[in-house]
Order: sequence, then C-alpha cells, then structure tokens
Amino acid sequence: RAIGEVARLVRTGWQRLIASILDCEKPVIAAVNGTAAGGGAQLALACDLVVMADTARFIEVFVRRGIMPDAGGCYLLPRIVGLHRAKELMFLGEDCPAAEADRIGLANRVVPAAELDQQVDELAAKFLTLPTAAIALTKRLTNRSFESSREQSFEDEALYQDLVARSGDMAEGIAAFGERRSPEFRGW
Repeated sequence: RAIGEVARLVRTGWQRLIASILDCEKPVIAAVNGTAAGGGAQLALACDLVVMADTARFIEVFVRRGIMPDAGGCYLLPRIVGLHRAKELMFLGEDCPAAEADRIGLANRVVPAAELDQQVDELAAKFLTLPTAAIALTKRLTNRSFESSREQSFEDEALYQDLVARSGDMAEGIAAFGERRSPEFRGW
C-alpha cells in the first residue's frame, strides 16, 4: 500500500458516512437488531437515537483484530459513555449486551426483539409531528456542545433562537399554547 492510502480510505469511507449522519438536519434513528461491531457500532452511535432489541449487542471489535477504532469511534464513544468507560470498551473489545448498553447510555431504549420495528416506526412517526427547525438547530447546537466554549454555545443559541422565532412552526406553537390545543407543525 502507498503511504496515505489507508488514511484516504478512512476519510472517504466511514468518516464521511459518520459525518453525514452527524450533520444531517433530520433526526436519525438506529434500530439495532443483532450485533453492531466495529464500524457498525459507530454507525449506530452516530445516530441521534438508538433503539436496541433486547438480544442485540455492541462490540468495539477493533482490538480483537489488532487495529484501532475507526469510523469516529474515539470521538463518539467518550462523548456518550465517558472517557474511562470508552477506553474499557475499546481496549478490551468485549461484548456489550443490550441491557448493559442501556445502563451506560449507548441506547435510548431496549425493547423485545419482536417489537423493535414497531417501536422504531412509532418513534419515527412522532418526528413527523414535531417542529423541524427547532429539532434541526437543537441537533446542530448539541452536536457542537463538546467543542464549543460556553460563550460560543450561548452566542449560537441566541442566533438559532432568532432563526426559530421566524419559523411558521414557532408561530403555530405559540398560537396552540394560547388556544390550549395541540400544535400542528408543518415544518420550517
């Protein structure tokens, strides 16, 4: 292999895919039904919400192959479970069953395997009724929160609030509150 070939493949492969999920304005839901190992685990962890079947598991399998994590694993995992837990998962490469994944914050929900598709469909349908601008900007601000100073985060929050304040969804939300009814958001 030529020098730089592996780095180029990593940047244009898994890293590009992970970044596209993180940067997507819409919420992305992972449905984990089986073993999510290596890049597959990182793919799920890049999503905004993770729903796991009770029979599923994560494995940071890289160490078992003599390699180090890719697909943004060293970036994502410590932000989700903390530095020491992330190191344990990556250094040892042990299976992390659904119940443990739920306990340490890798999953939002663990459901019976037979109900996984239904639960994910219901969750996705709920997003169809929510304000798109508020969710998109909340996702952006939250994803940047670990890299931003408090001052920058507060400044971005104020600017994003100004953008949301101009949306039809905010007008509908305020009107619905005043009229004591459920809002009917239409998006942006």
